Amino acid sequence: MEAFTGSTKLELTKNALKVLEKRYLRKDANGKVIETPEEMFVRVSRNISNAELLYNNSEENRKKWEERFLSLMASGEFLPNSPTLMNAGAELQQLSACFVLPIDDSMESIFEAIKNTALIHKSGGGTGFSFSRIRPKNDVVKSTKGISSGPISFMTVFDAATETVKQGGTRRGANMAILRVDHPDILEFINAKKENDRLNNFNISVALTETFMKAVLKDCDYELINPHTKQVVDRLSAKKVFEIIVEGAWRNGEPGIIFIDRINKDNPTPLLGEIESTNPCGEQPLLPYESCNLGSLNLGKVVVGSYGEGSIDYEKLGRIVDESVRFLDNVIDMNRYPLHKIHDMTKGNRKIGLGVMGFADMLIRLGIPYDSDEAVALTEDLMGFVDKRSKEASRKLAEERGPFSNFRGSKYDKNGSVPLRNATTTTVAPTGTISIIANASSGVEPIFAIAYIRNVMDNDELVEVNGLFKEIAQAEGFYSEELMKKIAKEGGVQNMDEVPERWRSIFKTAHDTSPEAHVRIQAAAQKHTDNAVSKTVNFPRDAAPEDVEKVYILAHELGCKGVTIYRDGSREAQVLNIGKVNRAEAETFRKPRGRPAVVSGSTRKISTGCGNLYVTINEDERGPFELFAQIGKAGGCAASQTEAIGRLVSLSFRAGIDAKSIVKQLRGVRCPSPAWDNGVMVLSCADAISKALESYLQERNLYDKDSLSFEEESLVNRLAGLCPECGSTLEYESGCVLCRMCGYSKCG
Repeated sequence: MEAFTGSTKLELTKNALKVLEKRYLRKDANGKVIETPEEMFVRVSRNISNAELLYNNSEENRKKWEERFLSLMASGEFLPNSPTLMNAGAELQQLSACFVLPIDDSMESIFEAIKNTALIHKSGGGTGFSFSRIRPKNDVVKSTKGISSGPISFMTVFDAATETVKQGGTRRGANMAILRVDHPDILEFINAKKENDRLNNFNISVALTETFMKAVLKDCDYELINPHTKQVVDRLSAKKVFEIIVEGAWRNGEPGIIFIDRINKDNPTPLLGEIESTNPCGEQPLLPYESCNLGSLNLGKVVVGSYGEGSIDYEKLGRIVDESVRFLDNVIDMNRYPLHKIHDMTKGNRKIGLGVMGFADMLIRLGIPYDSDEAVALTEDLMGFVDKRSKEASRKLAEERGPFSNFRGSKYDKNGSVPLRNATTTTVAPTGTISIIANASSGVEPIFAIAYIRNVMDNDELVEVNGLFKEIAQAEGFYSEELMKKIAKEGGVQNMDEVPERWRSIFKTAHDTSPEAHVRIQAAAQKHTDNAVSKTVNFPRDAAPEDVEKVYILAHELGCKGVTIYRDGSREAQVLNIGKVNRAEAETFRKPRGRPAVVSGSTRKISTGCGNLYVTINEDERGPFELFAQIGKAGGCAASQTEAIGRLVSLSFRAGIDAKSIVKQLRGVRCPSPAWDNGVMVLSCADAISKALESYLQERNLYDKDSLSFEEESLVNRLAGLCPECGSTLEYESGCVLCRMCGYSKCG
């Protein structure tokens, strides 16, 4: 790879370099990085510029655009979505971030979708689904005289497939599951992620209809409709269902909501069908088999003038929009799609999603508080400019290259209209790691904290301090190391007299901003965005469910297409954390409760491949308190391992961890020597401990086996490459699948 030739100096923070090295830069077979950031940008710009040769067979023209794209990215003015940075010019060449797959009401369609999901996740993409066409639980299947298990049961299979495929990927698999609010299984769906240990590869959102929202406001019932028969099967109180949705979102952020009728009102190609789902983060509604091709321009790069008194350079912004639209249209041509149907649908509509990052940085440079009317007005004007300019750029591309194939019959196909190259041009997506690379604030979010810890990728920690605040504090004379440490502990500056009042109003963080202000910015951006706006509405930990309900109603009133909320501390893992650098010292760390002098319990004997295992479970007034596991003589390997597991399980009990979660973690762990115990296969000592704990919980009616039925468990094991009968590893032999432990064969 030749050296970096861009005219713009490339400046990357330490955090950006760390992210690039871990996720984006090419590696050899041993995992050693063999590419520099400069070489990555050259690789991507050269590959994407090759699309120019499809329309103008001029190397000079291609080279011109390679240099423009290189400068665009290296300057941090624009970055494409992660798969493009990772894969353009590399072997995989899969450049899309997300896809939507259809699921019809048949086993063939469901498992075709699972297969396609695995292919997409293997290529680095995320997937969105609507499960709304699947008949409800306990519905009669006439062809087999059986009983339907319902959409939620199949979601667990998709989840397991994702868990399996993502293990070897550079980009974690992610899914969006959507169910219409008028589906008969809606209440089960709403509560599907009530516990944080289920469906961890899914975001879930309820598709709210206008009929439902009107019923909520009128406090009346609405109809549940069987998607198979199209018959009304029940009626529910809309307000009560809405309250259950709100309660779930308040509890742990799940489910989110989308306004499905509003989304379809803006469907640019209604003749091709209705939009039923979105990508995993909700900002990109897509038809079945469509993919999203996203990128974000950096608004912090278009402000000129001194801090707090700057102005927007609209000429520069227009140039960035023009070049970014061309870049993203080229991505569609250079993309290697995982399925032919995705290739055809994506090229038929050529949807792109140009979004923004650095929004909060821009407001700070302009001296505008995030939660002000001025910020809302600027958001409308700015996104109006981006949307209009992107449409102009798309029309110019249509003149040069032709309109998107499905233009006829689209919402743009009107008398006297000039065709567009792209069915959509704007999307405000979350910018996650690309905003770290660009050293910019994320999306249209406020800054999360003045100084904070960012946990990314396998709980790695990146310590960051807002560069703008540091520069301003130094220039204004109120900077000190002590103040920075104090801010890092608190996360914000609203209660700090050391910071001038003017800058306190401008440097309001996500937690200093009211939920209503969050929604107003989202709604202002949505007015001029083709697709949707990804935005988290932050709530303090002490917020009430009623506060969430008000925000949902406001979002509907103001024209948002969906809402995602997060109440601080409502999930066990949190991507962004303010406070102390060392998580082990954080105030939220769980301390195990003390041991009373006397506890009571019982011991269970289980046969394992290493011998008889004796599991003792003791309890106090709050439930299981400690677990002892003994096998063989002290000092042996098996004995030491089981003792260690027992100690960790005991510590988890005393720290308040749900015992059902412990069962889930230990169950299915395999060793080379499984054994039978009373007709049940015991896969390892850890698996034996899980069975003992499960038995204990069942005896005390503390365990409702709601994870997987036997049939579903077998299904998951097959997807994961495990024997459905004994759990051992399956082998491919002579064109078939064989288990050498128990003799199971797929071929009979």
